Amino acid sequence: MGSGPGTGPGPGERPRAPRRLSADLRMRQHAARFVRDVTARSRLPLDYSVASLRVVDFIVDGLRKSGRDRAAVGQVLFGLGVYAGEVLVRRAGAAWIEFDQGQRELFGQAVGIRMPDGRVWNPVGKVVKRFEAGERESLSTFYLQLHGRARSGSPGCARSGRRV
Repeated sequence: MGSGPGTGPGPGERPRAPRRLSADLRMRQHAARFVRDVTARSRLPLDYSVASLRVVDFIVDGLRKSGRDRAAVGQVLFGLGVYAGEVLVRRAGAAWIEFDQGQRELFGQAVGIRMPDGRVWNPVGKVVKRFEAGERESLSTFYLQLHGRARSGSPGCARSGRRV
């Protein structure tokens, strides 16, 4: 056995692989860093409130009007999507999850959220849709559509037949 923290494995021991953080922890940390970085440069009210999703719509609309292509603003869109997902986690009881292979193919993302009723959604994809399609893809409306649905089916049920 190693002689202490940070000293590595002892003779005959295999090194441990670094522990991978859960989707929940990774996304929560990403959202916190994104909010810290964005609010350090501007006074945007990104406070994880439902009302702040209108701010996300506004930011995405500004990026859209700037004429930059999706690749140029991809990191910002991802950060806004993670932020929107974190609002759903904090305000609507959702949980961050790793998508399975079928969901990854459907959503084009590795992570998303599961609502208390078992439905699976892709908030990052919703932000990208807002960027590509404009006002008809509102994050504020997205929240209202998802929040407050009664749980249906079995507790572990994940329905991913809807692309968002």
